[in-house]
Amino acid sequence: MAAPITSIKWNELTPQEIKQNKLGELQSLIAKQDQALNKILEITGELDDAGVFDALKAMVKAKDDIAKIAVDQASRDPVTNIINHVLYATSVISSIDPDVTAKLAASVKSGLHEAELYSGNGQKVSIFQLMTALNDPDTNRAVKFGLDFLKGMGKGLE
Repeated sequence: MAAPITSIKWNELTPQEIKQNKLGELQSLIAKQDQALNKILEITGELDDAGVFDALKAMVKAKDDIAKIAVDQASRDPVTNIINHVLYATSVISSIDPDVTAKLAASVKSGLHEAELYSGNGQKVSIFQLMTALNDPDTNRAVKFGLDFLKGMGKGLE
């Protein structure tokens, strides 16, 4: 019968052996990825030749000045107005039913197509043609939609 194990001996590596193992792993990795490393070195060389690294270095050194300029520019009235407009427009758009927006967009597209078909004929529109156009169900529907829209908008302006 075998003797029982009473102690465990760990094979602890010295700092020099750890360093050697890491260097060996790194050499193996470099050998496997030599094409990728060559491409990376080529890209970084091109970036250095173009002065990108010098510009980045200067930007890092001047980061406080750049941040101050960015904050000053962002706090100007035109920029804050744009931000407020975007926020309000986003709020309005998010409150509209997407099906209504899709239907309206499709109808605008159809209307633009129809307008392009008849835009080059150069004819003047008479009062009689306007009156008879209201009898056309499509025109009447668009005029009614416009009037309803204006009424709702007027209520909102109170």
